[in-house]
Amino acid sequence: MKLGYFTMPVHPADRDWVETLREDREAVILADKLGFNDAFIGEHLSDVQENITNSMMFLSSLVSDTTSIKLATGTSNLSQSHPVLIAAQAAMLDHLSEGRLIFGVSPGALTTDAEALGILDEDRNKIFQEAIDVILAIWERDPPYDIDFPDNRFKVSTARTAALELGVGILPKPLQKPRPEIVGTVLAPFSKGVIAMGKRDFHPLSANFLLPKWVKTHWPNYVQGKAEVGEKADTNDWRVARTVFVADDDKTALRYGREDARSPYRFYYEQMRKKLTRSKRLFVLKSDKDQPDEAVTHDLVMDNLMITGSVNSVVDQILAFREEIGDFGELVYAGMDWVDPQLAKRSMQLMAEEVMPRVNAALAESKPKTAAVG
Repeated sequence: MKLGYFTMPVHPADRDWVETLREDREAVILADKLGFNDAFIGEHLSDVQENITNSMMFLSSLVSDTTSIKLATGTSNLSQSHPVLIAAQAAMLDHLSEGRLIFGVSPGALTTDAEALGILDEDRNKIFQEAIDVILAIWERDPPYDIDFPDNRFKVSTARTAALELGVGILPKPLQKPRPEIVGTVLAPFSKGVIAMGKRDFHPLSANFLLPKWVKTHWPNYVQGKAEVGEKADTNDWRVARTVFVADDDKTALRYGREDARSPYRFYYEQMRKKLTRSKRLFVLKSDKDQPDEAVTHDLVMDNLMITGSVNSVVDQILAFREEIGDFGELVYAGMDWVDPQLAKRSMQLMAEEVMPRVNAALAESKPKTAAVG
């Protein structure tokens, strides 16, 4: 099982923007040094706490300061920009990073972003579907372009003005062939979008604020999507995000990971609970759809969504979680605000150097032994 990193991020509103951006960069640079496989970075235009406004711009600032970690948009919100812009910018980032781009995509969920852009009343899921079709067509086709899908608002052509002999009218393609890996974040139980991902060879990343019982509903849908196009799903393609804090002792883990009033994990889930309530999506934190909102207490959320403890405790919790939801290819560690930078960095170090090697050793030990042929 690989180890990835994801941050939205979520910082207290009164923190200085320069400092939080520096901290978010430092976290990815540390993840690279520790051998994390990839780093997914969220983007929002109008949330002062989730303060990275363009994931590709942020990731481009990390290209020269990292060596091997894959740099992932987490996500690029396709309803918010013309697909020609996104296709060209992602292609350039893939070249800048020498093929380390992962292209994470979504419609963009924040309603205030949509309102600010004048698309609040539009079907942003439809815009997303139209945009990804055009982006892939740009990457697959040669100029002069005549991209005109039925019922798609985006028509792309350079035929009238191209001068191919001068290099004019040619849109850039990514370095990776045929394209970078495309990943979609999955936010809902029984998501039908995962079926579409399977059919198109996009890979799912299950969100860290979903109860385990809802996370496990994603894989059957991915299998269904793959089967509908005559392919077999590979669990290595499924990423699952979890909120994890590891400390050198259980007392510190409990304090910083949950009990302390200044705990960044406590702050994160208090914010998520309020925001999901506001957006009428609190159901993702409920054990069943009829559970009343007031039953979704902070303690209940932390009980179900936090993995925290010393190394051995976290190893046991991750193995139990995997036993509950089934096999998957990458555990994606959710990055938080660094209230205590020393503890935050130590958690990432313990996760990479102690927890995951023990998890993988236990998984290898549990695999059925192949009988020797003699």
